[in-house]
Amino acid sequence: MSLIQSILMGILQGLTEFLPVSSSGHLAIFKYLFHVNTDTGLLFDVLLHLGTLAAVCIVYWKDIWKLIYSFIQMIIALVMNLKIFITSRRSGTRPVYQKIITNAYKKFVFMIIVTTIPTGIIGLLLKNVIESASNSLLVPGVCLVITAIILLLSDARIDGHKKIKASGYKDAALVGVAQGIATLPGISRSGTTITACLLLGFDRAFAVRYSFIASLPAILGANILELREFSSAAVTGGLVGIYLVGMAVAGVVGYICIKAMIYFVKSNKFKYFAYYCAAAGIVCIIYYFVKG
Repeated sequence: MSLIQSILMGILQGLTEFLPVSSSGHLAIFKYLFHVNTDTGLLFDVLLHLGTLAAVCIVYWKDIWKLIYSFIQMIIALVMNLKIFITSRRSGTRPVYQKIITNAYKKFVFMIIVTTIPTGIIGLLLKNVIESASNSLLVPGVCLVITAIILLLSDARIDGHKKIKASGYKDAALVGVAQGIATLPGISRSGTTITACLLLGFDRAFAVRYSFIASLPAILGANILELREFSSAAVTGGLVGIYLVGMAVAGVVGYICIKAMIYFVKSNKFKYFAYYCAAAGIVCIIYYFVKG
C-alpha cells in the first residue's frame, strides 16, 4: 500500500463512516476497483475505524466521560448489592438493595448495552456473509440501493421528541437490530440507526447523538475480534507509518462529518444522500453484470 492510497482510504473512511452512505460498502468498492492490497489484512481497516472512533470521542467527550463515570457507579452498586445479598442470606434478614439506574446517564449506559447485544449477535451470524459479500460489487451495490430507501424513509418521518427519559429498552434493542443489519457492506450504519431512532420517535439531534455513541462498543468490539486473526509478521516500520497517516486522516475528516451530520438530520436533507446511494448502487450492479 502506498501513502497516497492510505490517505485516500482515510478520507473515504472519514466521509462514509458518519455520512449515511456506508463506509464498508465504499471501502469494498475502492479495494475492488483499484486492486488495493493492505498487506496485513484487517489491520488497516481496524486502524481506520479507530481513527473515526476517536472523532466520536472528541465530539461527544462530555457525554462519554459521564457515561463511563455512570458505568463505574453502576458496577459498584452491583457489587454492593451482591454483598448485601450474601450478608442477608447468612443473617436471615430481608435485603434492601441499592437502585442501579438512578439518573438519565445510567439509563443511557444500560440502553447502549441493550443496543450492543443484538448488534453483536447479528454481526457474528453474518460474519462469513459479510466477508464473501465484500469480494464483488453486487452485494454492496444492492445494499446501497437499500440504504437509499432507508434514507428516504428518514426524511419522510415526522419529528419526534423522545430523549433518554422517554425512551425504552425495547427502543434500544430495535436500534441494535438495525445496527447489526448495517454490518452488511453497503448498508449505512449511521443512516440505518438514525432512521431507526427517528421511526421510534426520537428527537432528531438525540438520534444522531445516540447513533454515534452507541456505535463505540460495537465497532470497538468487532475490531478487537478481527485483530485476533492479525499476524505481526507482515508489519514493517514504514508500513505502520503509512497506516497511521490513514488513521489520522480518517479521524480529522470524521470529526468534520459528525458536525455536518447533525445539520443534515435536523434539516431533513437525507434525500440527497439517498439519491447518491441509489446512483452508486445502480452503477455497481450494472458494472458487476457487464464486467462479470
